Amino acid sequence: MGIVCERFTTSKLRKFEDLTNISTYGFRGEALASISHVAHVTITTRTADSKCAFKAMYSDGRPIPSTQGGSTHPKPCAGNQGTQILVEDLFYNVLTRKRALKNSSEEFNKIADVIGKYSIHNSGRVGFTLKKQGQSVADIRTLPTSSLQENISTIYGPAVAKELLNVQCDNKGLGYKMAGCITNANYSTKRFTFLLFINNRLVESASLRKALEAMYNVYLPKHMHPFVYLSIDILPCNVDVNVHPTKHEVHFLHEDMIVTEIQSAVEKKLLSCNESRTYYTQALLPKVSPVSMETVRPNKGSSSSKPTYAYNLVRTDSKEQKLDAFIQPSQPSISSQPSISSQPSISSQPSISSQPSISSQPSISSSQLEGSSVDLDVEVPSNSCGSSLPNLPAPVLRRKRKVRTEPLLTSVQTLLGNIESQRHRELTELFKDHKFVGCVNQTKVLVQFLTKLFMLDVTKVSQELFYQLLLTDFGSCNVFRLNPPVSIYGVAILSFDTKESGWVEEDGPKETLAECIVQFLNSKRSLLKEYFAIEINENSELVTVPMPIPNLTPNMDGLPLFLLRISTEVEWAEEKTCFQGLATELSKLYCINHDPFLVDSQSQVEEATGNIPVALAKKCPWKWQIEHLLFPVLREEFIPPCHMATDGSILQLADLHELYKVFERC
Repeated sequence: MGIVCERFTTSKLRKFEDLTNISTYGFRGEALASISHVAHVTITTRTADSKCAFKAMYSDGRPIPSTQGGSTHPKPCAGNQGTQILVEDLFYNVLTRKRALKNSSEEFNKIADVIGKYSIHNSGRVGFTLKKQGQSVADIRTLPTSSLQENISTIYGPAVAKELLNVQCDNKGLGYKMAGCITNANYSTKRFTFLLFINNRLVESASLRKALEAMYNVYLPKHMHPFVYLSIDILPCNVDVNVHPTKHEVHFLHEDMIVTEIQSAVEKKLLSCNESRTYYTQALLPKVSPVSMETVRPNKGSSSSKPTYAYNLVRTDSKEQKLDAFIQPSQPSISSQPSISSQPSISSQPSISSQPSISSQPSISSSQLEGSSVDLDVEVPSNSCGSSLPNLPAPVLRRKRKVRTEPLLTSVQTLLGNIESQRHRELTELFKDHKFVGCVNQTKVLVQFLTKLFMLDVTKVSQELFYQLLLTDFGSCNVFRLNPPVSIYGVAILSFDTKESGWVEEDGPKETLAECIVQFLNSKRSLLKEYFAIEINENSELVTVPMPIPNLTPNMDGLPLFLLRISTEVEWAEEKTCFQGLATELSKLYCINHDPFLVDSQSQVEEATGNIPVALAKKCPWKWQIEHLLFPVLREEFIPPCHMATDGSILQLADLHELYKVFERC
């Protein structure tokens, strides 16, 4: 340790020929000597077989005593295995050089840049920690076990890490091997980030840099650049490391040929990526600050307003109406509708398949349209399967709740409070100011919000909507009347034929279980009628069910399973759990599900002959119902919960601003 800070002590050169085989970071042995002449240096070191560490202080290349009049010999001390070099008071004796230093923040950023690059190159081998003096939080911290992608994400951000492509090539004839990571055409930035290591040394190569920039100019927008990390191993005898005073730049043998091969390997990797590109669906709605139409569309008469670029311009109005909202779709005849069941009637109970002469029109009197409440008393045939749509007034009847005479129960208020506490603010803006684009199918819908296009899962959204409406209308639901009433016993028998019921012979005869369901629901008759408008008459027949949205009838195909589930799955003992379970099961009955037998027009009925029998096809204007019955209520009353931002209910398909970036490349 006595000569460690003297010139050439750590030199790797023993003879002149050693200059042609340099494989270390330094080779002249002047770094420690130079530092000791302009700063106070303290070295603490401990070998593997030493019982303790030794510490010495240096100045002007020689050891100095730690106290005045003390010895210059290294002193034993406690320490970990390895060597620690502490440099203090840099340029304390060269004031002119010290004044040339820039501010501390800028100097620290330069240090952080070098440490960050070496931490990436040594991923999986060495951990780096960098922090300012006096601070407890490290600005850079990488673990020895971290992968290359993890360290790049830590230093340069996840936006770079998720677009990385691994690239490698080698040529034994030219004596080199290259490996690294590059970003694909999806990533671009205004500054070229180029990390080049040759034989583990951070260097610059002007020729390689220019070749990569020229190649990327073909794939990236104008004045945009990629991120490139390359590690090249070249035979030490082919590298000239002594062409630059600071060893910042090197030259190597066959430089033009190696640069050309590396450029070709990188371009080949980019081309293969373009053949099969991965697109990420964004289930999590981006944080969009509420923007009014006035801020997006500036006043043309104001000279002080900032210009609105084309990629930020909203070209639609969410409040405009379509003419087809006032046009009543054609209705199918009752005789064309399939029966709710083909099962034979049970002798002891009324048959579900009975079809007396009834009216298919809703009985909405003029008195019901006056005042602040609307009580829909709709008569539909029991064999309609929810496919018939009553004649609608024009324009569409808006949803209104009955006037509540009594306050809500505490348990219901708690459930409504839970819904409000889970409100997602950005999604609320989306549902409030969206523009309906169209139906993809029965369960997928496209909507536009500002400059973004989203696809909504109608099943999940409508189920949550009906759950909220049933709790909001608790005790004052509008009525949907079944004419004739439906036998609960017969429907219960049908429920055991469905796969979802899980019925097996060991559970007992269907008739016995159906009787139990009838008795149980009869015992809950008053509760169901008072709170959820589910009326059961003295003959154990279902007379009415709730109608949360006017003219949007439920699909009666789900009625058997609904009666089975409220009898077996709902916890009736506790008030809050009971109401929550009933509202949940009702929302599953009313939500929009895929029905393979449902067609939207007569032409689709004719086209369906190749897939389903014409007799089973149910004609219903489901597209019109979704756009003009369901979505207006979503706009006015829906409270989207937070989990919808991440469960796939809402997916962002396109963004106008991002599309402009794509077109700029063309």
